[in-house]
Formats: sequence, C-alpha cells, structure tokens
Amino acid sequence: MTDRVLATVDSGILTATLNRPDKKNAIDAPMIDALLAVLERADLDAAVRVVALRGAGGDFCAGMDLHELLASADKSVDENRRAALRFAEIFLSMRRLPKPVVALVRGRALAGGCGLATACDLVLAAESAQFGYPEVQRGFVPAIVMTLLKRTAGEKIAFDLAATGRILGAPEAAGLGLVSRVYEDSDFDDQVGEVLRALAAASPSALALTKQQFYQLDGMRFEEGVRLGADVNAVSRTTPDFRAALQAFLKK
Repeated sequence: MTDRVLATVDSGILTATLNRPDKKNAIDAPMIDALLAVLERADLDAAVRVVALRGAGGDFCAGMDLHELLASADKSVDENRRAALRFAEIFLSMRRLPKPVVALVRGRALAGGCGLATACDLVLAAESAQFGYPEVQRGFVPAIVMTLLKRTAGEKIAFDLAATGRILGAPEAAGLGLVSRVYEDSDFDDQVGEVLRALAAASPSALALTKQQFYQLDGMRFEEGVRLGADVNAVSRTTPDFRAALQAFLKK
C-alpha cells in the first residue's frame, strides 16, 4: 500500500489527489503504480461517474522525481524503456477509461505533471496556475507527452513549448488549447465543483459513447468520421438512458 495518491468517492466523483506536497507532488514509481490502481478502480466501480485529479498542497505536479531520474542515468536502455512504458500506461488508461477524467490545476503543472494534465479529458485551471514542458532545460525530452501535445496545440505551438520549455500562465495555456477553462483563484473550488457535479449527473452511457467516439476520430478521414457518428448515433438511441431522458423531458 502507498499514500502517494489519496482516493475518495463522493456523489459519483472519484477524487485522486497526488500526495507528495513536500516534493511538489513529483512523480515516482510508487505514484505511477498508485495512479494506475486508482484508474482501474474507477473503471470497475459503477458508482464512479467522473475522475478528478488534483495535487495536494500548492502545486498540481512539478514533474518526475529528479532523484529517480538521475538514478536512471546508470540503467540500461531496456530498463529505462520499461519504466517509461509504465508511466505511459497512465496516459493510455486515461484514454481507455469510459468516464471523464478532469485535471484540477492549482500552482505548477510542469514537465511530467503537465503531461498528466494534458492527458486528462478536461483541464480546469486556477488563474494563477502555470504550465510548461521544461525537460529540454534539464537535458531531457518531453517524449511521452509529445503525441498528445502535438494533437492538442498544433505543430508550431507544440514544438515551441517542447523545444524552449517556456512556462505559460493559465490564460495563455487556455488560448493555446491546453486548458479547458480558467477560474479565478478565489472561487476555483466552487466552480470546478459545479463542473464535476454536472458530469456526474449526466448519462454514463452517453458520456462513454461521446468519449469513445471523440478519440476514435483521431486520424480518420472526414467521411469515415461522419459514418462513425452515424453508428454512435444509432447505438445511443437504444440505451435506457436515452429513453428515460426523453420521456422525462416530454412530460415537462
């Protein structure tokens, strides 16, 4: 057991809190294992409708544990590849999970921590939050997040962020597509609470189909995407949630 990630469930919302505030929630091997366990729990527990990822203390996550990274310099390429794939599995698990994953970002989300936020379906940020990929400044590469970053921000912006490591404020990050919504620090918790409750109250089947289709569209031709939409449209009409929601609306 580890306390690297604290998990609580309330009213359909599983809140996963990165719990190394003294290390700015730096990611190490035990935290990676704990995050994967939390995502598996969210997948298997029907009571969980949405996952919220946040950091303990003043920061979301400042990136990978630098002491652990330095130790990896003495390991073989194969050993380091296994460790990297273990971290990458978090990104894949978030994408496969048929429930929304929402990053709640206060303070710094840097390097691997910014990657974790980018991997979430929604990123809700306090106005004072900071985002960036400063790996190159440490002789490293934001390699695992590169696929997500390029798709999210576009080619020129993504290369700028990866090659220069410059740090963005939340408003600029939102303008570049890395952040979904920005809220004032003073009412951040209230605002994100409303978003999470709305997601938890929504139809689980409709959200699952929406998320699945959304990411399946990556790389599809226009015609293929429209046909996929028709398939999803047809399936969604057969769900109990669809029938119940329409009947309730028509009775108003």
